[in-house]
Amino acid sequence: MDIEQELPTILYRIDAQSHGLVVDVLGPTIEVLSRPSRQNSGLCVLRGVIPPGVIVPLHSHEDPEDFYLLSGSQQVLSQQAGGLQWIDAHAGDYVRIPPGTMHAHRNVSSEPAVDLVITTPKLGRFFEEIGQPVSASPEPPSPEYIERFVATAIAYGYVLGTPEQNAAAGIELPQLTAV
Repeated sequence: MDIEQELPTILYRIDAQSHGLVVDVLGPTIEVLSRPSRQNSGLCVLRGVIPPGVIVPLHSHEDPEDFYLLSGSQQVLSQQAGGLQWIDAHAGDYVRIPPGTMHAHRNVSSEPAVDLVITTPKLGRFFEEIGQPVSASPEPPSPEYIERFVATAIAYGYVLGTPEQNAAAGIELPQLTAV
């Protein structure tokens, strides 16, 4: 029987430093704290950092996604009784995004927002697959990378908000031109 044996792990100061694989996902960085299983069992735990001024556009997926804000602050756009609303979240707050819920994030502060993200192994594998190496001087994503990102999201069954849906929520998507 081939069973993955995992030993207990303690990662210190995850709010302030990296401990493993870190990838850039269109501005925010994602660090894999617990490797996503291939059997889709258990949880995947990630450390997400949204730099000041960065927006994660409107999207949804069937993976539940929980965020515990370790430091900084951000706004989370999520379905509320009156429709989509921006909610302020600060260090110490816990945000639950149920499966299939359209949501977005933006950091309107001057400090990075650092989240502990608890989700499914499937979403963890998605980030590993589409993430790019972190660069000291990040460049805007190429049209080819955006095309690969969208194709991969669709292959995973994820829904990306249209430019019109994002605009209605106050999110301006960058205009990409072919190089």
